Amino acid sequence: MTEQESPISDMTFKEMSEELEYIVRALEGNQFELEESLKHYERGVCLLRSMQTQLVEVQQKVTTLLGELEPESDDSVDTTLS
Repeated sequence: MTEQESPISDMTFKEMSEELEYIVRALEGNQFELEESLKHYERGVCLLRSMQTQLVEVQQKVTTLLGELEPESDDSVDTTLS
């Protein structure tokens, strides 16, 4: 992570995940002073919230797409696996 942090809204999920991992490891390793630790912790919380939001959005899209793939309720179509 650089001194100049990227705006979270411009980051990919992978970039957010990598930065969050860096923050967690650094906090666990006591690599920061108290004030800097708090700043990084807050950034980590923001990253986590953004990642959770993205996951919910993707889950909703997948659910919608799966719904579009399911055949209309027609008793003549057997969808069970034998």
